[in-house]
Amino acid sequence: MKNTRSFINNKNGLVCNGKIISLEKPLVMGIINITPDSFYAKSQFVLQRQIAKRAREILVQGGSIIDIGACSTRPGAKLVSEKEEILRLSKGLTTIRKNFPDAIISVDTFRASVAKHVVNNFNANMINDISAGNMDEKMIETIASLSVPYIAMHMQGTPQNMQQNPNYSNVVKELISFFAQKIEQLYKAGVRDVIIDPGFGFGKAIEHNYALLQNLEAFKLFGLPILVGLSRKSMIYKVLNIKPDQALNGTTAINTIALFKGANILRVHDVKEAVETVSLASLTKSQPKGFK
Repeated sequence: MKNTRSFINNKNGLVCNGKIISLEKPLVMGIINITPDSFYAKSQFVLQRQIAKRAREILVQGGSIIDIGACSTRPGAKLVSEKEEILRLSKGLTTIRKNFPDAIISVDTFRASVAKHVVNNFNANMINDISAGNMDEKMIETIASLSVPYIAMHMQGTPQNMQQNPNYSNVVKELISFFAQKIEQLYKAGVRDVIIDPGFGFGKAIEHNYALLQNLEAFKLFGLPILVGLSRKSMIYKVLNIKPDQALNGTTAINTIALFKGANILRVHDVKEAVETVSLASLTKSQPKGFK
């Protein structure tokens, strides 16, 4: 940890195109999947009118960031080609920028070429990388050159094999070590705005996910924003023996815990409910102890 101390600091905001997005209160990131095979079918949006409607819904319901992805990363998913990913994203981003030119847009991609394309051509505001640069060796230097915030997520393995017997001796310690090394690598490359994501459900068994949730505040030691993607995931619906489309109540419960453990950004399918959760949790946290 000693090597990371020189660049650990408290981050209360993100710089996006010269604008500072405050993180004094947790933010909600709404998901748009331009894919035919998301694990949660209701998050799939293919037609341009559907994309525009979904983007409007996210913003009207209080979402601060739109996260758009065009390559499914659910367990066992087959990766689409770079060309297909760019075509899908170009369609979606054209629609969003036409209708909501000032929207803060995050693009979910692990490919450096795709990151460069969406930032340069569609003014994407940040890049959300499930592999933290491990699936494309050019990603980190590309992010540094683009000067956009970077969401670095931990994943053991790849989407194709990550849920085939994930194994850790101590999942919390191993992720802290991973982020210590990754943040130093990002810093040395010139990346300044970094958000860390423990990667719930990405190469983790249910017990790993809950160990991370229980110890989420441990990741505050880096002084960086923490994003959590818990929405309707198997750690909820498998435990409750339900399906993803029945997991909204469980998602709200888990998101509430994450907020009290220090989460700064909630990545969700259900924006209205997440915004309400943030409002109530923030009010509770702001009250002095012993208040009458």
